[in-house]
Amino acid sequence: MLKYLRLLIFLLTVFLLSGCVTNSSPKLEINKKTFAQEDIYILTALRMEQLELYSRASKLFETLYEKSDKKEYLYRSLKNDLSANKNEKVIQRVDEELNESIDDYALVRFKIFALIKLDRFEESKNLAVNLVESSKEIEDYLLVSEIYVKEKQFDTALKYLESAYVKDYNEKILDKMSIVLYVNLGRKKEAIAQLESHSRIQGCSKLICARLIGFYSNDNNIDGLLSTYLRLYEINSNKEIAKKIVQIYGYKKDYLGLISFLEKSKNNDELLFQVYIQIKDYKKAYPLGEKLYKQNGDIHFLGQSAIFEYESAKNKNNKKMLDSVIEKLNNVIDISRDTIYLNYLGYILIDHEININKGMKYIRETLKIEPNSSYYLDSLAWGYYKLGNCKRAKKIINKVAKMKGGDNPEIVKHVKIINKCKSNKKAKK
Repeated sequence: MLKYLRLLIFLLTVFLLSGCVTNSSPKLEINKKTFAQEDIYILTALRMEQLELYSRASKLFETLYEKSDKKEYLYRSLKNDLSANKNEKVIQRVDEELNESIDDYALVRFKIFALIKLDRFEESKNLAVNLVESSKEIEDYLLVSEIYVKEKQFDTALKYLESAYVKDYNEKILDKMSIVLYVNLGRKKEAIAQLESHSRIQGCSKLICARLIGFYSNDNNIDGLLSTYLRLYEINSNKEIAKKIVQIYGYKKDYLGLISFLEKSKNNDELLFQVYIQIKDYKKAYPLGEKLYKQNGDIHFLGQSAIFEYESAKNKNNKKMLDSVIEKLNNVIDISRDTIYLNYLGYILIDHEININKGMKYIRETLKIEPNSSYYLDSLAWGYYKLGNCKRAKKIINKVAKMKGGDNPEIVKHVKIINKCKSNKKAKK
């Protein structure tokens, strides 16, 4: 039985989802009674189904059919017979009802399904071919094609699917076509081309996009994956899809594409902030950092916003900018004595000669925490230079030049300037 599992699952789906299954599994209307105990029979039969007592449920629905002549009860009874594996009984009952006609398509489908479960594929195929020629319904084309697939007659299966697809460009038919082309016939490029063509004309639905993603993933086609995920995100903007898109952009190292996606989708501002920093787009980073601080109250976003506001300024002496940066950093160090912010604030106060002594105070505080930091020692040396204390400035900066990080361009610049400092230079207050 396991060897037919794929086929049986598909056929069950057909029965559950097709229009005619509305007949085979109807919404039973217990209030419209045709005999006194109809509602009791219905509720009892449904309870039997819940308990998986399918034979008893079938018998009750059969009684309901005999008493009411409502076809939905017959369909429900046959459905339970199939669940109970009474396949011969299904065939017999359908034959008695149809009397060699195939006017009731739902009944024919029950018989086809029973024949398949009995491994009578030739009979099921012939009946399914006759059914599709009469019904012209999408589900019946799928049914016939699946039987041909089981018999490994893939070209014939594809022919039936193509005949169904051109009727209304049904995406379920196309999906099945693509599987036969890609998996069974090995015509991978054609399968993808069919899906892409449908996507461009009819739109990339969840089903079509999902199939393309599966194929592109199997082929390790990164660009195809990205393109499809972006289309899928337009119709299903959830975080998991966005995460996949971000991962692919990261894998490709396409930071401009990643930024474009994050700016448009507004899906992950924190990640966007980090990408701005990575590509050194400080002009966009600093207002976003301020926005993130206001949203979640993380003081480090305010601190980084201040740093990048300063770094992005063309005119580092702009008073309005300096006032904004200093105010932000003062607010930050009131909450967090993080050495990065203490050093940055101290250096600005020193470099722009706003308050050198106060700046030096902040630098000394950082050095109590990280006494061997070349960057913080550089700030201290620069403070002494600004105060006119060349001797102490030279002693510190020459030590820094030999440390790890001493080849930093800013430090190298300070080494040259400080070593030219004259010892009689007047100290600045």
